[in-house]
Amino acid sequence: MASRESPLAGLKVLDMSRVLAGPFAGRMLCDLGADVVKVEPPEGDVTRMWGKVVGGVPGYYHQQNAGKRDICVDLQAPGARELVLELVRKADILLENFRPDVMPRLGLGYDALKAVNPRLIMLSISGFGHGGPESRRPAYAPIVHAEVGLMHRAHRRSGAPHTELPLSVADTNASLHGLVGVLAAVILRERTGVGQHVDIAMIDATLVTDDQIHYELEDSEGTMGLPNDVWAAGPGDILMSADFRHLFRQLTEKLGLKDPAAPDTPLAEKIRLRRAAVGDFLAGLPDWEAVEAAMAAMNIAWGQVRAGAALAEQPTIRARGSIAQVDDRAGGTRPIPQSPYRYSDAVSEVRGVAPHRGEHNETVLAEWLGKGEADVAALYAAGVLLRDEAQ
Repeated sequence: MASRESPLAGLKVLDMSRVLAGPFAGRMLCDLGADVVKVEPPEGDVTRMWGKVVGGVPGYYHQQNAGKRDICVDLQAPGARELVLELVRKADILLENFRPDVMPRLGLGYDALKAVNPRLIMLSISGFGHGGPESRRPAYAPIVHAEVGLMHRAHRRSGAPHTELPLSVADTNASLHGLVGVLAAVILRERTGVGQHVDIAMIDATLVTDDQIHYELEDSEGTMGLPNDVWAAGPGDILMSADFRHLFRQLTEKLGLKDPAAPDTPLAEKIRLRRAAVGDFLAGLPDWEAVEAAMAAMNIAWGQVRAGAALAEQPTIRARGSIAQVDDRAGGTRPIPQSPYRYSDAVSEVRGVAPHRGEHNETVLAEWLGKGEADVAALYAAGVLLRDEAQ
C-alpha cells in the first residue's frame, strides 16, 4: 500500500508563467506535491478565454492549472516588485515563460532574484532561448512547429496542404525538458547549496525530442521503414504498426489469406492486388473481438482510431484512472487528465480544481510571508493585489 507521501512535498514554487509551456510544468510539480502558487496578472491568463466554462473556470485554463493556488499581482504597481522579491526569498523554484527581456525589464531577472535567494532555481522557457539572434521573437508552439520542419514533414509525407499539428508539441516538450532540468538542479542544490537558472528554448526541446530528425539532417529518409497504414476494419478504422510486407506475410502464414498475385505479376500490380486483398480481409472482420483475435494471432501492434470524446472508454485509460474527476465548483465534477507518474510507494495526483484570480491572496501571503489582514489590505489599497470579485 502506498505511503501517500508526495515526492515534492515541501517545495515552494512561484509560477509566473502563462498559457501552456510554463503552466504545464507547474501543474506537474503540483501533482507531485509541491506548493505551486500561480502569480497571475490583472487581465488574467489568456487561457481563461478557452474551453468550456464550468463554475467560472474555462477548460484549457483548468487543465494546466488544477491544484495550484493563485495570487493576482499587478507587476506595474509600485510595491509589486518588492512583494515578488519577498516571495522569492521563500521559494525553491520560479517558473516563467516570457520573452527573455521581460523579467529583467520588471527588475526580476535572474541576477536580481539570485541576489535575494541564492538557492532559487529559475526555469525560463521561451521560443528561441536566451542570448541568441532570435531571443526576442514571440513564439507559440505553432511557430516552432513550422521552424523545425514538423509541418513540412507532415505535408511531404501525406501530400496534404501545410496545416498545424493538432496539439502543442513544442510547448509540452519544452515543459517536460524544463521539469527534468529543474529537478536535476534540485538534486545538485542538495550537494552545492546553490540554485540555477535553467534556460529552455522550445526550438531546442523540439529538436532533441524528434526521433526522426536524423532523417532530415542526413538526408536519409529513404532508409526508413515503410509508413504505418490505416485500414478500414469491419467495426471501424485501425492503425497497424507494421511494414506491409510483414503484415502480408503474417496474414498468409497465420490466417490463411491467399496471395492474389502470380509469381510473374509485375511489382506495381502485385502490390495493388495484395493491398486490395488485405483490405478485403480486414473489412470482413465483423467486430472488435475478431479484430483483436486476428492481431493477436499475427502478433501485430494495432490501435483503434478513436474519437477523443470516447477516450474514457479506452480500456487502459479506464483501468488506470487516467482521466480523473475533480470538483467543478458548481456542485459536480469535471474530467481532467490524471498525473502520469505512478510510484510503488508514493503518490502523484491532480490535487483539485484550478483557482480563480487572486483566490488565495490572503492565505498565501499569510503562510509564506506571515502577513496579516492589515498588510494585505494595504497591498489591495496600493493596487498591488487584485482578485476576481465576481467569483
